[in-house]
Amino acid sequence: MTELPGIVITGGSGRMGQMLTKLVLASDKCRLVAVLERAGHDWVGQDVGTMLGGQPVGVNVTDDAVEAFAKAQAVIDFTSPAASVAFAGLAAQARAVHVIGTTGMTDDDLKAVNAASRHAVIVRAGNMSLGVNLLVQLTKKVAAALDEDFDIEVIEAHHHHKVDAPSGTALMLGEAAAEGRGVALNDVRDSGRDGITGARKRGDIGFTAIRGGDIVGEHDVLFAAPGERIVLRHMATDRAVFARGALKAALWGQDKNPGEYNMLDVLGL
Repeated sequence: MTELPGIVITGGSGRMGQMLTKLVLASDKCRLVAVLERAGHDWVGQDVGTMLGGQPVGVNVTDDAVEAFAKAQAVIDFTSPAASVAFAGLAAQARAVHVIGTTGMTDDDLKAVNAASRHAVIVRAGNMSLGVNLLVQLTKKVAAALDEDFDIEVIEAHHHHKVDAPSGTALMLGEAAAEGRGVALNDVRDSGRDGITGARKRGDIGFTAIRGGDIVGEHDVLFAAPGERIVLRHMATDRAVFARGALKAALWGQDKNPGEYNMLDVLGL
């Protein structure tokens, strides 16, 4: 019988890391081979099952990414841009599928990730949920159907711990709207309005970021014209939707050729 794919979870003590670890442990389609944390973290050297408040599972948290990745068929990574770029190179060396849910990456970060994808499968998405990726497709279609009489605004809301804005999902939606209109988002992006900004420029795609409480993730795409508005909305009430999507991506990538993919590829959209 073929051995189940081995999964490494990075940032194991974080909210997504803990949820992903529990999901992999409960799955009958893969096995947990390592949980990674930064050097000096309290969890390093401890059994991850114990640290999650349960029984030992025989997998100790480690700070050695090279050793962890060497025994993995996939790495699921919701950490920071700098960490994800470093992990991309190591995962490529190990020929492990690298699922990246990290947001806030710069153009240079994305170039480094793309370079690593020449040697291994990378699935990178600002949002791993099925619903959001359907929303991306709808946004593209609606933007293509409407002219610039309709102003486009992307409004997103997240918990007060989130460090980047606009969110990766909001940027995905903005890219979809721009693609639908046949323009580059960087040429029409309008975010961070404050003070006397002047009238809104025709054709711009605006962004608004809300931060507060424990909001998991809410995204609206507003198409507003004189006399009418269209609102496309997705609301996530449980972070588990992202974890399930990430695990699906890790398993999907097992038989794929090296390259950079997204959740639309995973979902066949």
